[in-house]
Amino acid sequence: MKLEKFAFKKVKSTNTTAIRLLKHKKKSGIVISDRQIKGRGQGRNKWISINGNIFLTIFFPINNKLSIKKITRINLNIVKDVIKKNINQKIYVKFPNDILINNSKVCGILQEVVFKNNIKYLIIGIGINLIKSPIIPNYKTSHLNNYSNKKINKIKIIKDLKKKFEENINKFK
Repeated sequence: MKLEKFAFKKVKSTNTTAIRLLKHKKKSGIVISDRQIKGRGQGRNKWISINGNIFLTIFFPINNKLSIKKITRINLNIVKDVIKKNINQKIYVKFPNDILINNSKVCGILQEVVFKNNIKYLIIGIGINLIKSPIIPNYKTSHLNNYSNKKINKIKIIKDLKKKFEENINKFK
């Protein structure tokens, strides 16, 4: 399945934008934004959106019977594989939604499930610290360019994520 691309300069949240697109009859896609002004994290946490980092959401219909644990594992592995192609460091998953390098968070994933016309849709928000990391009290953060000898191309990472999800979308059926 090809994911239709929806690119924005600024949104409140890429997940919120994806949900809005679903309400306007879009069945799947990838929402990309240069900036988020109200990025969301797990629970009541906010995602701190620093300009130049990666903010995107992928959405599509899924099988009603898939467990959230299986969905989470698939999503984390897809994102981890894309990051691994760009750096030469050991990458760790901190379940349920963080990707770490050297015990520092470089990526967060926010998954949501919504129903529209009795169809279950998965909303996968992905935030990757590419060029700069936020300062979070009592939580180590970093960015991918800290672990690469050359500047990592933001557009390439986004294209790789889109392609990898398109290739693996059948795992969600």
